[in-house]
Amino acid sequence: MAGLLEDRIAFVTGAGSGIGRATAIAMAQEGAKVAVTDLVAEWAEETARMIIDAGGEAYAVQLDVRDRAAVDAAVDAVVARWGRLDCAFNNAGVSIETMMTPWGDNDAFEGTFAANCDGVMYCIAAEARHMAKAKRGAIVNTASVAGMSGLSGPGYCGSKHAVVGFTRSAAMRWAADNVRVNAVCPGAIVTPMTDVTTSDPQAAAFMAQMHPMNRMGEAREVADAVVFLCSDKASFITGHPLAVDGGFLAR
Repeated sequence: MAGLLEDRIAFVTGAGSGIGRATAIAMAQEGAKVAVTDLVAEWAEETARMIIDAGGEAYAVQLDVRDRAAVDAAVDAVVARWGRLDCAFNNAGVSIETMMTPWGDNDAFEGTFAANCDGVMYCIAAEARHMAKAKRGAIVNTASVAGMSGLSGPGYCGSKHAVVGFTRSAAMRWAADNVRVNAVCPGAIVTPMTDVTTSDPQAAAFMAQMHPMNRMGEAREVADAVVFLCSDKASFITGHPLAVDGGFLAR
């Protein structure tokens, strides 16, 4: 039986670990060819090898999403290599602030916005440029429950609210071109980014109890939501921030 993304061409940022890696692998398992990008070249290459070793098709690209010219070149290279771009997952981002970061710390704020906002905007623009010409495509951005609530510091929380806004704005801009733009809003997910916190049993228990399901999510659970939003099963969904949060926002 054909997968949900059979013969699709996909582009994934921040695919060297965590949610990005899980999604790149899930896309390949559903039949997509995947351009795997990450700021750390070795991590991107490892994800691509995992896909290839499992019988899929992928290649790795070192990419800093804060560099607009590099983003344009990376997306153009996908189209040059495989002829088109069908779906994209703009996942690359950072979480710089901690509980000890002073509210409004300018360095943390600007560093967070550069990756989480500028990077997503550059990626959407590059991807939609090709998809609009083809009159089809699906883009998914990684926001967060912090983009739908007041959780976290001003840089992270503000940047993820911005991603939700970018998603809705882009959905309106390209709807007539049959390009859908949605976002996933994960709760606390078990990834390398949360390892520092969850290595402490008390902190891990606290993170779990934040969710009515009383556990943290798995990266694959977010990946499954992204695959759905990129597939034809979501053909009438655009501009939507989908919570993948174990009930966090329902409280």
